[in-house]
Amino acid sequence: MVDELDLEDDNEQKAGVMTKAELVDEVARVVQLTKKQAETIVNIVFDSIVDSLRAGQKIELRGFGSFRLRSRKSRTGRNPKTGEKVEVPSKKIPYFKPGEELKELINKTLGEGEVVGGTVEEAAAE
Repeated sequence: MVDELDLEDDNEQKAGVMTKAELVDEVARVVQLTKKQAETIVNIVFDSIVDSLRAGQKIELRGFGSFRLRSRKSRTGRNPKTGEKVEVPSKKIPYFKPGEELKELINKTLGEGEVVGGTVEEAAAE
């Protein structure tokens, strides 16, 4: 039973989630770099996004989308175990808004609702 659950989890991860390691592998393959070089590039991109958000900047990647911060006000919440009231402090949360081109690439269809598969490079070439 446990083995079946583990297999289901593995299949779900492979089917619906791209990990950072898989992204590094894809960058290395497409640009023909070593995995170490590709990992450095991916880390630089992620670190730059985080640093810009920490500085209060909005990041706009034309055709892809934008990252920005949203402020959440402080509020009174409840502890789910005890039901007691708890003060939740104000905080900033990152928010991603997809660009029109990204939405179009994701939703591009072939006639009867079948979504086009393939890579971003293939979709952009069409």
